[in-house]
Amino acid sequence: MESNKYIRFDWAMKRLLRNKANFGVLEGLLTTLLGEKITIDRLLESESNQEDEFDKYNRVDMLAENSKGELVLIEVQNNNEYAYFQRMLFGTSKLVTEYINRGDGYDKVRKVYSVNIVYFSLGAGKDFVYHGKTEFRGIHNGDLLELTPFQRQTFKVDTVSALYPEYYILKVNDFNRVAKTPLEEWIYYLNTGDIPSDASAPGLEQAREQLKLNRMTKDELKAYYRHLDNIVILRDNINTERAEGRAEGRAEGRAEGRAEGQQEERIKNARNLKRLGVSPEIITQATGLPKEEVEKL
Repeated sequence: MESNKYIRFDWAMKRLLRNKANFGVLEGLLTTLLGEKITIDRLLESESNQEDEFDKYNRVDMLAENSKGELVLIEVQNNNEYAYFQRMLFGTSKLVTEYINRGDGYDKVRKVYSVNIVYFSLGAGKDFVYHGKTEFRGIHNGDLLELTPFQRQTFKVDTVSALYPEYYILKVNDFNRVAKTPLEEWIYYLNTGDIPSDASAPGLEQAREQLKLNRMTKDELKAYYRHLDNIVILRDNINTERAEGRAEGRAEGRAEGRAEGQQEERIKNARNLKRLGVSPEIITQATGLPKEEVEKL
């Protein structure tokens, strides 16, 4: 039934979750993922709502500032991107440099969280949620480099890694189990667009109310279904390109294999003729090999 259907998260990020009244949904996701209570103060400028036809259906991003002044970049990516790891690095680096005033000391560098919801196979791994952070370990003793008591008091954090950008990757297409934890409930929604009636993860209760499909107007529904159609077309094109690429690769491989086999056969025949005392000129005519190559055999 329409009353039990919910809007895809990337569309909600574009159209609904930018409203302060709906921040609870995002806060719930971030609270569940980061393991601490997150309150969003405001949304900042990001690259969202791209004008490029491909890009605006392929991805959407949102930049939020939490109550501690930290920056949280949330990105949904629908299409495979082989350099996505570098893109994550670029995104956080850009925020670090853009959100510090000229002349400020390095103690004013903002903490950045990069949350990446990807609907493609990124890297090689068996899990569906990954967390990356920066740590410094001794190359001789393996000890972890810690902050001094003064630094802890000054920066109000306990670890060096808390000063650096942190990355979260949610590979939602790889989730294929029953949701048993709050984080898995969120992954299940991101994967299927469904919210189980017994789900209790922070933010999902608000999502049940605010992201219902039947709350949309006719024009909004028309735009939303067009968005879904474009996502399907996008993925079909990707799958077609991959299939064609594999077919071309196999055909090229067979052609290269035949050519290599024919070359090896010519060299084998040339060697046999050379052992029989046949002149290089005759061998060249018989095998098609250059005279210089025949003389080297």
